[in-house]
Amino acid sequence: MDLSVIVVNWNSADYVHACIQSLREQTSGTAYEVIVVDNASFDGCGERLASEYPEVIFVQSQSNLGFGRANNLGAKHAKGKVLLFLNPDTDIKDRAIDRLYERFCRLDRPGAVGCRLLNSDGSLQKSCVQALPTVLNQILDADALQSWFPKSSLWGTAVLTEGKSDAVEVEVVSGACLMIRKDVFECVGGFSPEFFMYGEDLDLCYKTRLAGHRNYHVSQAVVVHFGGGSSDRAISNFSNVLVRESMVRFLRKSRGRLYSNCYRAAMCGMAVIRMVLLVALFPAWGVRSGVRRWRSVFRKWWGVLRWGLGLEQWTRQYDRLEPVPVRPLDGEVKSCVGSAGN
Repeated sequence: MDLSVIVVNWNSADYVHACIQSLREQTSGTAYEVIVVDNASFDGCGERLASEYPEVIFVQSQSNLGFGRANNLGAKHAKGKVLLFLNPDTDIKDRAIDRLYERFCRLDRPGAVGCRLLNSDGSLQKSCVQALPTVLNQILDADALQSWFPKSSLWGTAVLTEGKSDAVEVEVVSGACLMIRKDVFECVGGFSPEFFMYGEDLDLCYKTRLAGHRNYHVSQAVVVHFGGGSSDRAISNFSNVLVRESMVRFLRKSRGRLYSNCYRAAMCGMAVIRMVLLVALFPAWGVRSGVRRWRSVFRKWWGVLRWGLGLEQWTRQYDRLEPVPVRPLDGEVKSCVGSAGN
């Protein structure tokens, strides 16, 4: 078995079905298996897969483990020497997985390897590569600034505008489509359990670099990522707050508590500035985009401010998450020694 494709389902059975269908249609040169982990959604995904794709390995979790820990659970069942973590709301284009795997096998010391992600309208999804976060690039994280200065090292996205056809080393690739050797994944401990949702791919890329591996972006492999397909039922404030909570956890882990507290304070300041501007621009905004849109944006930054002040207490539940070990079901975890090569 060359490749184990791991898909996590949470109330997205239709997406899972379409994803596997596109995978079958567009992947022919790679021996692969598909493992689907259901995060306690119980939406009929298992029954549907058993009927239409009986070869798929289905793993039912009795609780919602979150993205990273559910992928760790899937990795325990994997028999491939290489793992591909694939979001259910993706559509494979033009043999993308074959292309990604073929290029992966020729890379020098590959860590996490990602592909070119497109939105549903065909536009580029810039989040497919990123720079490791700092307080500065998080404060300046705005679409307008990235459009004006696309090659700035702040974003780490210059590779997307350079038109290079070869694989290029980058700092971070998106977890929507992330390929990694199984022994490397085990060596770095898999996805870290302190991240319930968001930030786990960033953390994994950070760990692979620390372990002496290189993360790459492969532009020849193209995947459509619809985005939000399995989280659009969540409360409106959930994603905005949890993204920043995950960032605090990562910065605390990688740069220390003082630095992460600086990030939290900076987000509070940004939230105040944004809300003041929104109030000042309310008449013009209401005419141009509508009052409902204004309320949505204001509510977003109000939630960020509350989180920064420690008032969103529900985020504390993720402090008690238990890890899902990445140890295989049928063997011992391989030593990190000698795993830096391909």
